[in-house]
Order: sequence, then C-alpha cells, then structure tokens
Amino acid sequence: MRLFALAVAAALALPAVASAQALPAMPSLDETPGQRAARRAAMAPPVPQEDAALQAAVASETRSAEDRARDAFRHPFETLTFWGLRPGLTVVEIEPGRAGWWRNILEPYAAATGGTYVPVNRPLEGMGVADGTADMIVVARALHNWHRSDRTAPYMEAFFRALKPGGVLAIEQHRSAEGLNPDDTAPTGYVSESYVIHAARAAGFELDARSELNANPADDHDHPYGVWTLPPTRVSAPRANVATDRPTPLTEAERAEYDAVGESDRMTLRFRKPG
Repeated sequence: MRLFALAVAAALALPAVASAQALPAMPSLDETPGQRAARRAAMAPPVPQEDAALQAAVASETRSAEDRARDAFRHPFETLTFWGLRPGLTVVEIEPGRAGWWRNILEPYAAATGGTYVPVNRPLEGMGVADGTADMIVVARALHNWHRSDRTAPYMEAFFRALKPGGVLAIEQHRSAEGLNPDDTAPTGYVSESYVIHAARAAGFELDARSELNANPADDHDHPYGVWTLPPTRVSAPRANVATDRPTPLTEAERAEYDAVGESDRMTLRFRKPG
C-alpha cells in the first residue's frame, strides 16, 4: 500500500535515476498555464523504494503533533525518497531553524541507519564536514532570504565543495511564477524555479530531477503579507517595518480563505555534483 501511495503522490515527478540530459526543456519565460500543466503531466513518476527506517522516523511520536500535521502538505517520506535518502549517508541540513521540521526526521533516521546528520547555520564559516565528504545537502525554504543578502552564489559554491562527486543537493523552495524579477518576489518569500536552477548550475551542479510532489495549484503566490500569510505562519496583520505588507489586517473571511489554500506552492529539485 505504501508503494502505491508513493507512486500516486509522486505522479508528476521525474524518474529517480534520470540524468540531466533526460529532463524536459526548461519552460520559457512566457509559458502559459496550459503549457505548464502539459509539461508537468508529461513527467514520469520516480521508482518508489520502501525504507522501513524512514517510515518509522516520519511516523514517530517523538515528532510533535504540529509537525506531523504538516506531513499532508510537505510529504516527507515521498520527498526524501525522491531526493535519494538511504541508510548510512552523511546528510548536511542548511539552516534547520529552531523548529527543526526536517531535522526531527533526518537526525533520528541517521542515528538508526548508521548515517550522520550535520546541521549547519553559517555555511561560509564551515560546512561541518570535510570537503568532498557529504552525500547529501538539504536546503528547505531558504533561497528567498539568501537572494536578499547576496548569499546565494557563495552558499552554492560552499555546497559544491562539501559534497562528494555524485553527491546530491536537495532543494525545497517556495516557487514564484516564471519571468518575475527575484528582487521583487524574494521579499514575499518566493523565487522562480529557473532562478534556483541557474544558481545551482553556476556553481557546477547538474540538474538531476525535479518533482511536483509539493506543488499547490491553489497558491496564487499573491498574499497580503507574502508567503507568511499562509499556514503554518499565518501572519494576519501588517508587520512593523515590512514595506511589502498590506497596511490593513485580514478579515475573518480572508483568514479562512488563506487557511484553505494550505501551505505554499513549492518546487522540489535534485541536483548532483558531477563525478
């Protein structure tokens, strides 16, 4: 049953072993919604893999009820399987945050399978591993912040140095529409898929696969207080000194409307360091 659920959930993802050359062409900046839907529909599902230790880490009651409630939007088992997580890997997570949503899965999984989990908050001060020794680097919902402070390029270069040849850079990121200036979208929490792909390729990575596991068509990317209007943050009133915020708070009806959207529309990408 788990294999079937994974196959259905990942129905628009590329094969887990796909090469960069096998990927469909990047969408043009003037891609229409219909063309985008057709491109996504043409993507074949990855080959599902059972991993009892990963299932146990995701289902563990050591994770908070709030964390587990978000699984419906973030698809941790399917996403980590798509990225290629397996026992015994050295996994570096960038900026895991105080809540540690991914950390609360990755760290116990590593402990149970003979792997190593390394949290890193300041990549330019050190990646926590020797150069060329990490198997996977996980980046979740961070590139909009890096763009605003010109950290994207140096961070990507640090990731490239830390990974083994063949190692995986795994990215989950709030996704804007194509053709928009990241200077405009990053303050609202979103950047385009092509922006992320270009940044990774500029550092030497190859795009290995991309998935629609975490897509949300109900997210129109246009919210009064950026992506933080949506769950789980649920900002409902203007924040001090945030110029992009609407100056008035949400009505009760608006709050219910944004809650119904769920979490953001996200890209899910897998890059490899050539080797």
